[in-house]
Order: sequence, then structure tokens, then C-alpha cells
Amino acid sequence: MSGLAKYLLEQGCEVSGSDICDSKYVQQLRDLGAVIHIGHSAENVPDNCVVIASTAIRANNPEILRAKELGLPIYHRSDLLAEISRGGKFFIGYAGTHGKTTTSGLASYVLEKAGLNPSFVVGGIVPEISTNAQYRSGKYFVAELDESDGTIVKYSPDTVVINNLEADHLDFYKEGLSAILDTFEKFLSGLKPDAIILANNDSDGVEELIGGCSTLIPNHICSYGLNEADYTAKNIVYGEDSTTYDIYYKDEFLTDMKIILKGVHNVYNSLAVFASLHQDGVDINLIKPHFATFSGMGRRFQKVGEFGGISLYDDYAHHPTEIKATLSAASSFSNHRVIAVFQPHRYTRLKSLWNEFLDSFDGVDKVIVTDVYAASEDSIDGINSENFTTELQTRGIPCEYIAGDMKSVAQQLYPELKSGDVVIGLGAGTITTLGKELLQLDKEMEKVAG
Repeated sequence: MSGLAKYLLEQGCEVSGSDICDSKYVQQLRDLGAVIHIGHSAENVPDNCVVIASTAIRANNPEILRAKELGLPIYHRSDLLAEISRGGKFFIGYAGTHGKTTTSGLASYVLEKAGLNPSFVVGGIVPEISTNAQYRSGKYFVAELDESDGTIVKYSPDTVVINNLEADHLDFYKEGLSAILDTFEKFLSGLKPDAIILANNDSDGVEELIGGCSTLIPNHICSYGLNEADYTAKNIVYGEDSTTYDIYYKDEFLTDMKIILKGVHNVYNSLAVFASLHQDGVDINLIKPHFATFSGMGRRFQKVGEFGGISLYDDYAHHPTEIKATLSAASSFSNHRVIAVFQPHRYTRLKSLWNEFLDSFDGVDKVIVTDVYAASEDSIDGINSENFTTELQTRGIPCEYIAGDMKSVAQQLYPELKSGDVVIGLGAGTITTLGKELLQLDKEMEKVAG
């Protein structure tokens, strides 16, 4: 929502809105001229505006009720993004269960660093550019396409990348993966005849989707992966500070690639971005050097601080596959104790993927499980962090449940940390404040000691 607001402000629109709490994103929008209220109230709604709401806003929200009373047009955030995408630029969309924030952010980054002045709206802060959205004069518009609520069917990109497909967002997709595939089939079937579909050949879900879409034009389907595909990554070398590999296109060497992101999932991410831009006619010599300077999106294995030889990382991973990928990348911390602090996100996700979550923490030295971040959901009987911790312990994984807010979690975790430890917060909720709480606690302890 903040990215959409910023995009409109840069186009000269008047923007007002509200949020439940103040933040740096709120202040950035204020600096651009937005009027933002803290707290939701009917009084916040102007008499002559268009109202944009996200899926998180319920029908009984006082601002929604006031807008209906005034007869104002009310649109979903996806409607606004779809309208922006029809603004005459070449639209590149990144979709899939995992990796869409990183791929859309990386594409925006390399296009910007190459001097191509892209416009974009993505789901995280792009490094160095320090924003999640911008409106510029260049040819390309890049966006992250969210499938979580089915609204992806509203978009019609010129090129779409499908990173992978797995069962997720089961509060909406109650039939699991089959429902997600149905939504994506509807989305792909609505694309323009000359649209390019770039699909991850190594994802079973994507393979099932492409194989089941009889309306797709084979000439416009392109694949990428580590095995058999149009674009393949070969000769991968995982170094301590970087990863290198060679890119082959239709079995012929095209170029070499270097990235500083960790993990095989980031080989897929960078290969997807390179392939999509290559398909769109971007000069690879302009963009290739900038892949090696992309430090990752905010909250994607992001180092947020260090004290006393203890390193703190924050990661948005809230699905078993994402957690496995992050912890696999963390295995590069040899001779360090890795402590994963996991905040389950949504009761429905924890219930539906319970066993998959239990299988996600192999190789970690210790797991801390915090209370479930409900994200407006009601609790489900028996589905809670305490029971999850107990079952995880039966698998021989050192594990502890810590109740309370992140300040309480930090207070209980801090005394057991020692130099050389690596703490990784995992989740899409308030877990992002854990590093800040630990750093603040260390400052307070230093004052006491002094």
C-alpha cells in the first residue's frame, strides 16, 4: 500500500490515508506530501475521493463504512496496481509462491543501476534505491504480482515470470494447490496473445500448471532451471562471499554470472530475472555487472545488527520451503551456533502445513518458537506454538517456546547468547523487531555494566 501511495504521489496525485501505527514508511509518504492519520476513523475519509483498501481491511472498518455512506468508489489495491500497469509502459510481472519480492526487486535494481529509469511497485525495499516504488520515464514497469487473494487474475503483463507454485495462503485457497493452479490458469489464459511466460522448469507445481493450460501458445512459453530448460545455470560454485555460475540459452553458453546472495534459491531468482530481461531485449552487458552488487531485499536474510560477536539476521520466510531455503543458506556460517527464532504466521497456515513446518529446521542448533502472529485470524483449537514446540522437541531438535511480545522474547533469549552466535528471525509478522529489541537490550546492559 505504501508503494502504491508513493507511486501516485510521484505522479502528482493527492493522497491521504491511515495506518494503525506510525512508521518510517508513513513518514516517507508524509515527506512526499501525503496526509496520513494514525488509527482508523470515519473522520479520515474526504468527501470526494477514491478509496483503495487492501485485503487486510475488513468490511466493518469505520473508513469503509463511511465511504459507503458517502457513495464513494471503493477499490482493492490490486485494482489500482492493474490500472497503473496499463499506463503504456512495458509491464514485467513476477509471480509465484516464493521469490517474487526478490525477483521483482532485483529486476528493478539492475534496470535502475543500468540507467534505464524503470518504474516499479514491489513488496520490499530495494537496496541503495531505498524504496519499494518509483515512477520514472523509462520503458519498463516492474511489479510483484500477489496471488494470495486471487487478485492476480486482474493483471496482464507483457512478460510474466512464474518462480514456483506450492500450497500456501490456505485461508483463501481452501482446496490447496489445485485451487492455486486454477487461479493461475485463469490468469495465464487472460494474457495478451504475444505475452511471454517464463516458467521455472524445476517446480512441480509450475510444470503441472503449464502442462494443464491448453490455451497457451507454446511459442511464447520459455523455461529456466538448473536441469533441462531454455535458460540453465551450470557450473555453480558457492563461495563464502559470492556465488558464480554460467548461463546457457538453448544449450549454448551465453554469459557468466556472479551474485553475492546466498543459497540455491537465489541462483533461481537471479537466473529468472536475467532470463526475463534477456527475453525482453535488454542489453545483457548493461545489466550483468549489477547482479553482483545486489545485496538483497529488505527482510530477505538481512543482517540487522551485531553486538558482542553475535550476528542478527531478519528474514520474511513464513512458509516451510522458504524457511528451508534460508536455513540452507545459513549453513555457510561454519563453526557458528545458529539459533532460528520462528514466529508462525496465521493459524490456518500452521494447521495446514504443520508437518512441513516440523521438517523445516533440520541442522539448526536451536529453535525458539514464539506465539503465532494471527494476522487478524481467529485462533484454532490445538494449533498453537506450545504444541508445535512440544512436537518439534520429540524429533530431537533443541527447541524452546517463549511466549509474549518480541521484547519479552528478546529478554529471555539475550542471557543465553554468546560470541559467535547467529540469530535468524523467521516470519512475516512482528518478528522483524526482534533484532532491534536485542540491540536495545544490549545497550541497556552496557549502561548497567558501566
